[in-house]
Amino acid sequence: MVVMEGAGSPAEVNLKDHDIVNMRVALHANAPVLLVGDIDRGGIFAQLVGTMVLLEPEERALVCGHVINKFRGDPSLLTSGLDFLHERTGVPVAGVVPFFNDIHIPEEDSVGLGADAESESDDAIDVAVMRLPHIANFDDFDPLRHEAGVRVRYVGQASEFGDPDLVVIPGSKTTVADLDWLRAQGLDAQIMAARRGGTPVIGICAGYQILGDELLDPDGVESSVRQSRGLRLLPTTTTFRRDKATHQVRGRVARDEGLLGNCRGAEVVAYEIHMGETSGADLASPFVLHSRSQREVELPDGALDAEGLTLGTYLHGLFHNRDVRRSILAWAGARRGLTVVSTGDDIDPSAEYDKLAALVRRHLDMDLVYRSMGLTR
Repeated sequence: MVVMEGAGSPAEVNLKDHDIVNMRVALHANAPVLLVGDIDRGGIFAQLVGTMVLLEPEERALVCGHVINKFRGDPSLLTSGLDFLHERTGVPVAGVVPFFNDIHIPEEDSVGLGADAESESDDAIDVAVMRLPHIANFDDFDPLRHEAGVRVRYVGQASEFGDPDLVVIPGSKTTVADLDWLRAQGLDAQIMAARRGGTPVIGICAGYQILGDELLDPDGVESSVRQSRGLRLLPTTTTFRRDKATHQVRGRVARDEGLLGNCRGAEVVAYEIHMGETSGADLASPFVLHSRSQREVELPDGALDAEGLTLGTYLHGLFHNRDVRRSILAWAGARRGLTVVSTGDDIDPSAEYDKLAALVRRHLDMDLVYRSMGLTR
């Protein structure tokens, strides 16, 4: 079985000519389609009926079932609506999946970064993550949110910056545009001022690139801007390349200053996905990779300043490594006399997906799903 995940709506008429991730790929594979609507945002019947109306006849013919997602309350209240949906579209409802708060999986995209994405505590280690317009891979910060005594805030304007214990610049789909956005918001000055005042700053992937001296784009890979000035908190230069680096990596912590002071030698498991190459650091790299996409290597990664308080790295999933995460939080909290409280074992992503699969299986008509694929259970 192959599941081809869609992205957004399959009926965005203004984008459809260039859309290759929804109905076009379903038509190519002659694949049955489950049309999923988010009832938590309201207008579920308009979503599903309207989508069916806007699909082409050959596309509608592939839709084998509707799924209503994120439902809160008594499912019996939906019965008349589900009957209407079946009658109006001719497509059965495959199930109603309830809203949940006890399964911890990454959000699909930045739409999930609402108020409920922040850990709430008045006396906690305060982590300010810059909410870049094109933020990517923000599940990097889920382990921080699940730590007791840690508050994660997504900062989108200067008035929200406050006095954090740790500043993080995350990954981005468009580095230069988001660097310009930081400047337009005045957040660049606040980040640099915080660092001068002793607050540690971490940049991951695009955030690492932004922390450097310069960003060069001679081939126009990212934008029409050929040269941009970074925040100059690290002595690095990034040059964008046409080839994207995508690697699973394993490595170890190679430094013991500042944020990494308590975890030298600790293993790091992470991944890289980026367009640029960063070089020019006069400092020893904080991480050394000993495998990259199953190949044995010995490569440095990232940069750490002399105080050990400005850290840049291409390693997504850095905070999923317990020893590294705890070392960083311990240093950040110590400035205000706060300690990291042990919360037991880390969340096991595989177990969380198993819980989600079990929930979906309980609430979908799996016989309908399998029949649509020509399979039997």
